[in-house]
Amino acid sequence: MTQTDQTGMASNGRTQGCPVSASVSAHVTAPAEALAKALGQGPHALILVFASLEADLPALVATLGQAFPRTPICGCSTAGEITATGYDMGKVVAFAFPNRGFDAEVLVFEHIDQLDTRSVIGELLRARQSLSRRAEARINELAVLMVDGLSGQEDALVAALSGGLGAVPIVGGSAGVVTGATETVLFAEGRLLEKAAVLCLLRGVCEFRTFSLDHSRPTEARMVVTRADPEHRMVLEINDEPAAVEYARLLGLTPDDLSPYVFAAHPVLVRVGGRYYVRAIQGVGPDNSLVFFGAITEGLVLTLGATEDIAGHLEQELAELARRRNPSAILGFDCFFRRIEAEGRQKVSEVSRILARHNVAGFSTFGEQIGAMHVNQTMTGVAFFPPEGN
Repeated sequence: MTQTDQTGMASNGRTQGCPVSASVSAHVTAPAEALAKALGQGPHALILVFASLEADLPALVATLGQAFPRTPICGCSTAGEITATGYDMGKVVAFAFPNRGFDAEVLVFEHIDQLDTRSVIGELLRARQSLSRRAEARINELAVLMVDGLSGQEDALVAALSGGLGAVPIVGGSAGVVTGATETVLFAEGRLLEKAAVLCLLRGVCEFRTFSLDHSRPTEARMVVTRADPEHRMVLEINDEPAAVEYARLLGLTPDDLSPYVFAAHPVLVRVGGRYYVRAIQGVGPDNSLVFFGAITEGLVLTLGATEDIAGHLEQELAELARRRNPSAILGFDCFFRRIEAEGRQKVSEVSRILARHNVAGFSTFGEQIGAMHVNQTMTGVAFFPPEGN
């Protein structure tokens, strides 16, 4: 096992140069010190931290720098955490990349609502060159992205980043919050950030495999976006009817029946490159519009989706990842709609056992990134494997 809580030490992944993880309660007196005790002080090339807003984030960010001096630390707020027990709440999760196995560069992009694509690509290429010079012998490259989940800029950002990353795989998650909070939070360089993104470039000795798991399937029901507000990711009309009214009608419901569970259990899909992707519905907006977590345009054809058994699908896919050999750690970005669906179908305990058994650590997101795509209602991530011979 490479996950731990504040009472245990994670050593197996560290001795092989692979990532290790730990989690502590957001309410402990000194969470940064507890994480340092659990992970060991390193040295680490990079530490990712996913924190419940129940934590005192300004104090946490300040003390993380003291607990792990000279270590780049970055992270974000969550809509729930994934720890050694599976789905969790009220926790702070750390995912550490030891110096023995990794080198890292961190890029911070602020004001992503005013994105300058040329500047982003230039900064990215310079960082990649710097990392390559320092870690030429560590040939396995990876990029991990965290981005403001309420910014509406994920699609444009990942498109820009893919231009500078080339063949380097990229995975990531959009920062989330629990019900009632209105702003997601990111942090890096000892600062709290808003309307921002953090990109972590890694070169390592560990082998890895990126993945994106989606347990939805298309039905025969189609609908066309006939009026939209793309800037605010709002669909105003579907099939020339108020969007929420038409979506509910197709489900045999009324707009008053719509809820996060309904959106999770009955996703809408778009087809890109021969594959269907979920466009998750955030909620019902003014005048029975629908607000989405992903890009929406007029004329877009939406397909009503259905979902397979979330636990069975997860077990099958994670077992396939481990078919040749077991990962030492899995970093997972799991859409919060999957957790909502699991709760509605009374599958939380089963899903949690599967996540724990496969050594997944991460957080519940407001969207996921895989390659040049911003997606929803997936579990996207990366599995790390010790170098052959270890």
